[in-house]
Amino acid sequence: RKRNTVGDHTGAAPHRSGDTDTRIEQARRIDTGSDHLTTEVDDHGVAVITMNRPDRRNALTTDMLSGLASSLAELELAGDVRCVVLTGAGGAFCAGGDVKGFAEGGGAASGQGSWDEGVHQQRLSHKSTSGVLFNMPKPTVAAIGGAAAGAGLSLALACDIRIALDTAVMTTAFARVGLAGDYGGTWFLTQLVGPAKAKELYFMPERLDMSTALDLGIVN
Repeated sequence: RKRNTVGDHTGAAPHRSGDTDTRIEQARRIDTGSDHLTTEVDDHGVAVITMNRPDRRNALTTDMLSGLASSLAELELAGDVRCVVLTGAGGAFCAGGDVKGFAEGGGAASGQGSWDEGVHQQRLSHKSTSGVLFNMPKPTVAAIGGAAAGAGLSLALACDIRIALDTAVMTTAFARVGLAGDYGGTWFLTQLVGPAKAKELYFMPERLDMSTALDLGIVN
């Protein structure tokens, strides 16, 4: 609820028209453990998670996914949070996993350890990120200001609502790198557009403009 006095907890005088000082809302910041992910909760109960790696179009690293999982776990239970918004910095939403960083052990699927260990870690990551976005009892919103591709698209699809700039684009992207869709994207997209269209979009990963995505019901 918006407070209409500056000093409602301090005994200070109410704001008068023409006063030069204005009340500045202080967002509560959550430590994500990553330099490339920020989480803030404003005074209205809106939590904003920002993927902040614009030089790589916010491609996901292991520490970003870990920070996203820990942020979502805290926001899901926080009494001052009413809604969660997921977005990206620098004119992109998220380009998916950091494929170029895989060999260096810095991508979303670093390949460290055995194959079975890697698969298990991916499953845990899916559940704690896109799984929580989808199942959270609070509304989740993807604010898409640019490209959403691969796992980045999957995270957007996991949200309850997707709001996009008309200049944004979407693509499943996985076929171009010889991988199956992950982070729940194949299931989420099937629920939105049906199995035949979902298969088409994954087998032939065309770039969707937002007019087409709106017509298909992928964005709101």
